Amino acid sequence: MPLSLLLLSLFGVLFSPSNSLSLSFPLTSHSVSSQEASLSLSSKTKSHGKLPFQYSNALVVSVPIGSPPQQMDMVVDTGSQLSWIQCHGKVRRKSVKPMINWFDPYLSSSFSFLPCNTTLCRPRIPDFTLPTSCDPTRHCHYSYFYADGTLAEGNLVTEKFTFSSSFTTRSLLLGCATASTQNRGMLGMNTGRLSFISQAKISKFSYCVPDRTGSDLTGLFYLGDNPNSAKFKYVNMLTFPKSRRSPNLDKLAYTLPMKGIRIGNNKLNISPAVFKPDPSGAGQTMIDSGSDLTYLVDEAYSKVRAEMVRLVGPMMKKGYEYAAVADMCFDGAVAAVVGRRIGDMWFQFENGVEILVGKGEGLLTEVEKGVKCVGIGRSDRLVTESNIIGNVHQQNMWVEYDLSNKRIGFGVAMCSGLKA
Repeated sequence: MPLSLLLLSLFGVLFSPSNSLSLSFPLTSHSVSSQEASLSLSSKTKSHGKLPFQYSNALVVSVPIGSPPQQMDMVVDTGSQLSWIQCHGKVRRKSVKPMINWFDPYLSSSFSFLPCNTTLCRPRIPDFTLPTSCDPTRHCHYSYFYADGTLAEGNLVTEKFTFSSSFTTRSLLLGCATASTQNRGMLGMNTGRLSFISQAKISKFSYCVPDRTGSDLTGLFYLGDNPNSAKFKYVNMLTFPKSRRSPNLDKLAYTLPMKGIRIGNNKLNISPAVFKPDPSGAGQTMIDSGSDLTYLVDEAYSKVRAEMVRLVGPMMKKGYEYAAVADMCFDGAVAAVVGRRIGDMWFQFENGVEILVGKGEGLLTEVEKGVKCVGIGRSDRLVTESNIIGNVHQQNMWVEYDLSNKRIGFGVAMCSGLKA
């Protein structure tokens, strides 16, 4: 269903081929807890915008929103569509939790609620997990659920992304959450029509995820061209016709033609069909910056686990399971030995492309103090039939989303402390 003319007139272009602006922004710092990450805005040059991020379990950028701009911490999520920020009004200020990065609509001259009579506020719009509705103030209300059970709900609004006084988007649609189960907002980056990149007409973006075991957890995020892309290996994305109706298929995700998994010199005996969507959509393999762990369907997970048992089985924690999804776990004291025995892990794609997704102890992620797990979970525990490549297997590499050419680029890098 097309957007209303009102909304179309509001959506603006952020980057365009004729844009010759060269803008820079100072680094800002945000305190983080062990379960959070924050990001700061750096600079934008003639061909690309640069945003460095700090990392724990999420990739988060600090984005300037509103007029004048308020710096909003937002999780970069290539697995979801709607962007939203944490909102409050003046009456809520005294009850705000200090860990939450709030946006104050009263301080922005460009903030506007979406009225109920727009196309997007009609029930059964497929862009939202629950039907939109009209609240008592005649503003459009939304609710958005995620696969991990988290929720954000509030009003749909339009607001500008104000990168500088001379470089500002027109108003884009986003959510103004008044209730959520997260401390940060969300920057929706999938291929849906309401995602940030779709509305701002950004055809390319990339990020470099730092090693989470390092002392410097700052990486880098680009909007537009990446100067390192000449060295990237590219994998063509799988796309699906809009007419296809499959209950387990996410047509808006970044779907990759994965072929297999290699651990050390041993290519696991996994049928390539396991990584391809069947007629129902089950088996789709997606790359998702918003997922911490990687998830595999049963056949693939079982083969990986069997190889781990062969290599390091006696050192596994008996009867331990993390978050009911991952059971290849070890005491931290043996992590170095475990890493040496496992070696490298590679994900294999079409045309012979192999991507190193972890080596040695770097294959393990700390899930609680003194416990490390291979960063792979069972996707059936998420009530999904998909394979998801999470950010734990995107460490120390550039990942570029090239929408114009419908491909994903990968480039080995030391991402910790990377400078623009």
